[in-house]
Amino acid sequence: MIKDLMYIELKTGYSDDGPAWIGYVKTSKSRKTVYFNDRAFQKRTGYYFNYEDVENGDKYWISGVKKRESNRHWAGRGKIIIDKRAVDWYLKFTGQKELPPNLFEKADIKDMFPTERIKRRLNGEL
Repeated sequence: MIKDLMYIELKTGYSDDGPAWIGYVKTSKSRKTVYFNDRAFQKRTGYYFNYEDVENGDKYWISGVKKRESNRHWAGRGKIIIDKRAVDWYLKFTGQKELPPNLFEKADIKDMFPTERIKRRLNGEL
């Protein structure tokens, strides 16, 4: 499993302003499955999304973290929840001195990667 910092945005039920996070994820070796916040997402192709929740079918946009506050779509709005553990790295990565309070909200995001539960579900055991 690879552990990375990524941008995750819920698209189902929203346009470009769904709940969004910058947090640590685990991925499969192929990166076709991403685990974050007790959820699992599999790579899919869609007009406005690129991953789908394995358990409920919700659509998400998941990508690497961008340098220039362009994580959200240009038409999107709303604060991005960022894992407190990632703030120092993100500030260094973007060259900022502090997070713009109108764009970000810091939060404790627990590492909850449901790999075993998802493997059982995908194998028809749940």
